[in-house]
Amino acid sequence: MLFLRVLSFVIGVVVVYSALLSAIKTLVLPRSAPDLLSRAVFVTVRSLFEARVRGAGSYAERDQVLAFYAPISLLLLPPAWLSLVTLGYTGMFWGLGVEPWYEAFRVSGSSLLTLGFATVDDLPETILVFSEATIGLVLVALLIAYLPTMYAAFSRREAAVTLLEVRAGNPPSAVEMILRFHRIQGLDRLSEQWEVWEAWFADIEESHTSLPAVAFFRSPRAEHSWVTAAGAVLDAASLTLSAVDIPSDSRAALCIRAGYLALRHIADYFRIPYSPDPDPTQPISVTREEYDAACERLASDGVPLKRDRDQAWRDFAGWRVNYDSVLLDVAGLIGVPSSPWTGDRASTFRLSPITRRRKLF
Repeated sequence: MLFLRVLSFVIGVVVVYSALLSAIKTLVLPRSAPDLLSRAVFVTVRSLFEARVRGAGSYAERDQVLAFYAPISLLLLPPAWLSLVTLGYTGMFWGLGVEPWYEAFRVSGSSLLTLGFATVDDLPETILVFSEATIGLVLVALLIAYLPTMYAAFSRREAAVTLLEVRAGNPPSAVEMILRFHRIQGLDRLSEQWEVWEAWFADIEESHTSLPAVAFFRSPRAEHSWVTAAGAVLDAASLTLSAVDIPSDSRAALCIRAGYLALRHIADYFRIPYSPDPDPTQPISVTREEYDAACERLASDGVPLKRDRDQAWRDFAGWRVNYDSVLLDVAGLIGVPSSPWTGDRASTFRLSPITRRRKLF
């Protein structure tokens, strides 16, 4: 019996430690740290939501349902942590002699929620009561502090997404973005946008990996999405560098690099496979015919284009290949509205096993 009590106490310590470590990774650690418990909650809830929207007749209906996915998943994390802490302390109380199991569970629940209806007399048990009550209060306080930080990141992201409609249309289009700057502000003003969006990509890389639930928070308007906005800006920069006959701008290249690095780091967190060093000649999802049609539209509006269209296409494909597959996979994971060259060809999302590790091509 002594062995069983010691084993119960040790297992309880391990369970409580695991719950606390999960909470620290999710709410405190300021870096990407995948956690099995959090992933299990999000994957389980996602499977339920996928079953719910399977028969949705339109994207608007699907979006209306999926808007609740991230908030519900996030709110289920504290009960999951608190449940594990309760079970862990139940094992520790029983290991110290609180019998039967129901009484150990009752003392654990009363201590965690600071209800105080179940009491103990011995010093070791009293220490456990105080420690469990402290853990319960800390977990609640962490969640309260976590929400403002997460919504601040969401607000920063969405401000840029909303402003992009003015510059790139709705849904956002790389061609429309270049045309509007050509008509209104002049192509030389595009340089300012590359700097703004380079900073935006750096921000979402940090926020969407350290606060991964933010990635699934959908825009206030169903037709907006941070993923389609990212795709439009990256394609606009690639089109400008490859086809538009203006002085080469290193800021456009830096914006593209910041963009595909951000998408790759987000993909790393969600275990989405991709090639870290793609061959510039490998096929991309944008066809040569689509590229030529985009160039013709730019030319018809008076945008100066480079003469060598074949070289322009090779340059565009060489830029796009860096973010092509990862952009479409992230778009499929999030579930985005239709948009040129992104939402209209997003990968089909497939739920991966909870414990699967990322593998490269």
